[in-house]
Amino acid sequence: MTVGVLAHLFGKQPYQQLAETVGSYGIEHVQLAIWKAISDYEFQKPGMLSPGLVRNIASEFNNNEVSISILACYLHLFDRDVKKREENLARFKEILRYAPLFGAPIVAVEVGKIPNEDFTEQDWITLKVSLKELVEEAEKWGVTIGIEPANGHLIGTAKALKQMLDELPSSHFGVVLDPGNLLTVENFHNQDQVIQEAFDLLGDRIVACHAKDRMIDEKGEIQTVTPGKGKMNYELYLKLLNQNKPMCDIIMEHTKPEEMLEVKEFIERMRSHV
Repeated sequence: MTVGVLAHLFGKQPYQQLAETVGSYGIEHVQLAIWKAISDYEFQKPGMLSPGLVRNIASEFNNNEVSISILACYLHLFDRDVKKREENLARFKEILRYAPLFGAPIVAVEVGKIPNEDFTEQDWITLKVSLKELVEEAEKWGVTIGIEPANGHLIGTAKALKQMLDELPSSHFGVVLDPGNLLTVENFHNQDQVIQEAFDLLGDRIVACHAKDRMIDEKGEIQTVTPGKGKMNYELYLKLLNQNKPMCDIIMEHTKPEEMLEVKEFIERMRSHV
C-alpha cells in the first residue's frame, strides 16, 4: 500500500548497497536524508550534488523498485549564528533544486530547537524570513516543503504550524504529520484531543505522515517505541488520516529492519479496517 520507511534506519551505506537493501525488504518507498543515509560522499556542505550524481542515486533505487517519496532536510532554520543559518539555507535550497531529479515531490523539515526551548519573538521572525526564502525556491522547482511540527522545536504544536502557514500563505507549504511528535508527558492522557486538533487545523494541508509510537514508562517519562508497541491511539490516527487524506504516504520510524515487515503489515491492516 503506502507504507515506506526512513532510509537511514538501515544504517549509513553506499547508495547502491542501500537501494538493494531497502528493495530486498519489499519496501516500496523511502524518506531519504542524504547525509544520514548515504556514505559515498560528504553532504554536510552545499555543492556536492550534480544532475549526474542525483540521476545515479535515483536510478539505483528505481532499479530496486523503490521510489524516493520524500527528501529530508532537517536543518536549523532560525540558528542565531548567522553563518550557520546561511549555510543551512544553502543546503536546503540545493535539495529543493534537485528534488525533481530524485523524483521526490516533498522536502520535509523540522524547523529547529534551542536549549530549554528559550524561544523569543525574534526567533519566530527569523524562522519566518527563512521559510519565505525557501518557499520562493520551492516554487521555482515545483516542490512542496513539508513542515513537521515536533515537540521541542519552535514549531512544536499544530497551532504553531497553523499560525505560520497563515502568516506565509503559499501552496508550496504542506504538512508532514507525526502525532507522536505532538505528545508530551503533560498531554498524553488527552492524546485523542491532541490528534483530533492536528487534523482539524492541518488536515487539508497534509502531504505525508510519519509513524512512531509513544508511551509513558514506569518513571512517568514519555518514551518513543516501535509503531504498535506503545499506547498511542493508532485507530484514531489512521481513521482521521483515511478521512482527510486517503492513500497518503506513511513513513515508518523507530523500527529495526527485522521489525519492518511486521510493522508495515500492522499499519496497513489497521488502516484498512478503520
